[in-house]
Amino acid sequence: MVDDTGNEHKKYGATQIEQNRLEPIPFSHRAPKTLIYFTCPEGTNLCPRSGFPDFWTAHIWYVPRDYIVELKSLKLYINGFRQRAVYHEELPHLILEDLKRALSPAYLKIVMDFSRRGNIQTDVSVELKETEYQGPEAPEWKIRYDLR
Repeated sequence: MVDDTGNEHKKYGATQIEQNRLEPIPFSHRAPKTLIYFTCPEGTNLCPRSGFPDFWTAHIWYVPRDYIVELKSLKLYINGFRQRAVYHEELPHLILEDLKRALSPAYLKIVMDFSRRGNIQTDVSVELKETEYQGPEAPEWKIRYDLR
């Protein structure tokens, strides 16, 4: 957005997305273990090869130890991928590493459910759990044969 003097001003939402960071919030409930599930259905990023947009839903399950994620910070973080060029297979790893760094969860699983592109449906799943982890986990991701 350009004002009358020719200076460019970003809308506040664009500025918030640019400045995004995952915000951990202290969490003190140790028992029973809490499985948290998020669906982020309006994700987009750019294909590094073509520059065309990719559309996806991120499914995120995690079991916190000391921190949970503040939801607005997660929303802004997810929206931060809109202008980033990232391959399907890389995106869940980036999200997993950032959530791991911010929250240090006991368990974390991410499934990226990409919209069809070029007649190919892609789902990518990554999972992280402590070596001796005993607790709730995400359900098995069912392959949707009716969409393939």
